[in-house]
Amino acid sequence: METIQRNQVKRLGRMTQTFLSKPANLILVVFLVLLTFLTLYPLLVLIFETFTVHSGREARAVGLPRGSYTDYHFKRLLFTLDDGGAMGVTYSNSWIQFYGPLLNTLSVAFTSSAVAILFGGTVAWFITRSNLKYKKFISGVFVFPYIMPAWTLALFWQSFFKNEFIGTGTSNGILASVFGIYMPEWFVYGYFPISIVLGLHYAPFAYILIGGILRNMDANLEEAATVLKTSRMRLLRRITLPIIKPAALSTFLLVFASSISAYSVPVFLGSPVRYYMLSTKMKSLMDTYSGQAYIIAAVMIMFGIVILGINQKVTGSRKSYTTVTGKSSQVSLVDLRKWNRPVAIFLVILMLLIAVLPLITFAAESVIIKAGNYSLSNMTLDFWIGTNLTYLDQGDSTGILLSGKVWKALFYSLALAVTCAVVAGTSGMLVGYAVAKKRGTKMANAVNSLAFFPYLMPSLAFGAIYLAMSVRVSWLNGFVLLALIGSVKYLPFASRSGLNAMLQLSGEIEEAGQIVGIPWWKRMTRIIFPIQKSSLLSGYLLPLVSCMRELSLFVLLVPTSNTLLTTMLMQYSEKGWAQFGSAINLLIIIVVLLINYLVNKLTGASIDKGIGG
Repeated sequence: METIQRNQVKRLGRMTQTFLSKPANLILVVFLVLLTFLTLYPLLVLIFETFTVHSGREARAVGLPRGSYTDYHFKRLLFTLDDGGAMGVTYSNSWIQFYGPLLNTLSVAFTSSAVAILFGGTVAWFITRSNLKYKKFISGVFVFPYIMPAWTLALFWQSFFKNEFIGTGTSNGILASVFGIYMPEWFVYGYFPISIVLGLHYAPFAYILIGGILRNMDANLEEAATVLKTSRMRLLRRITLPIIKPAALSTFLLVFASSISAYSVPVFLGSPVRYYMLSTKMKSLMDTYSGQAYIIAAVMIMFGIVILGINQKVTGSRKSYTTVTGKSSQVSLVDLRKWNRPVAIFLVILMLLIAVLPLITFAAESVIIKAGNYSLSNMTLDFWIGTNLTYLDQGDSTGILLSGKVWKALFYSLALAVTCAVVAGTSGMLVGYAVAKKRGTKMANAVNSLAFFPYLMPSLAFGAIYLAMSVRVSWLNGFVLLALIGSVKYLPFASRSGLNAMLQLSGEIEEAGQIVGIPWWKRMTRIIFPIQKSSLLSGYLLPLVSCMRELSLFVLLVPTSNTLLTTMLMQYSEKGWAQFGSAINLLIIIVVLLINYLVNKLTGASIDKGIGG
């Protein structure tokens, strides 16, 4: 009996050794363990924290010692009907802290999704299906709102449209100061501007997804309808729209999920008029009632999982919309006739307003001494290169280009971005290789799903998860914590880029190297990577650029001793130091665009290859 058992153990050992001797299998096993710990375990920690008493005000309110179990957070956040307020007014704590922000969040998410689809889809149609002029310029500039941080447009909107009659502690913006036009509060702050800004920021999702469908659509379908004398509107309604329906719905769900987790835009455009969303309420509660903040994080994650689950089902059933059986050799472009130039000029002006005017606005805001006065006599470069700014009682005593704190933050941001890019990009390439090699197996599907899982989690909620986990894991703090969460959060983009690149390669290429005895690591570095260099480098570029402009993911985790440029910008804006905030904002944008431009020129990699996952 013992002999049989020993033989079985030896046989199992040989099978395991044989299995792990194949690089793809070893990679899948390693990442299955790592991603389970880095994605599923933190989620369990988050759920645990919603039932835990935390220190400070929360412990005093609950009346239990720190670490005790309680359902107080759920009762307080979700089921508190009335809470006595000042002057005999009663408030619903649950409405103020959760249900009101939830309603605001859903309203913004629906509207921004509609704006993104209508704007991005319309431009995609003009670029791919019409003879519109200036296509190259419009197409090239259209992805700028996504490359730039979301709060770029938010700060631009605020700086351009604000006036002293609305909001708290605001001054006149460019429109009020220069042209004497005072916009109403609903236009400058709250639901409307947040929805518009988020819609414009995520419009490239619709442009790329819908544009790809329209570009590859068989022109014979439209030509056949035209021969039958079908009207242009009927053709659009009965042929074009059904074909792009999966891409449009996928875009809607992606933008919806992203808008729910938006933090920076609601902070800049909602806080001055006390318009709160789930993300901003979660951030404020984290400092006082952490348990309630973790509940909001769990709700945001549930929304993300449900929405992205629907998205996967929709895109997985795309075959039901298949009406294209072959691609026509000629694409029938719609002749815009007399409308061509007016539409083209309108879109060019719109692109300039979205992509160029914000940069000019930030440059102007960074050199004015007294807010609201844009005359040349009120402008100075002291906020950039000044050596003694104490007389202004604003921010640092030197301009940002001479400030040691700013340079330290820039170095820290670049170091974090490079680290996240290297870790996420390399991991994504390995995951893509292993999944492509073992495509269809249970382990490959599991690793592929776990690698994409962080995309389902809103950034702020994901940060809350790792904040909770860092309390229980002693070594998880500082730069290590930021690098780890950034690498995991951006892994979905890198893994998708790696998988797409590997699926394009024929297996014969690597087999040829195996036959002549080339080791696996040499096949990867000397054969596979050089062939797919452009696509694989996109998996490094997107985490690099995204990390440089990220705020929501790191805002809960950045230690005060090591400030990022994005968190420094938020701190200056909250303190009312608008000039320093605008200067740092412009610096971040310049760095991000410069990185994207240099990598694109040197390697051919482009950030738009990673947009939308």
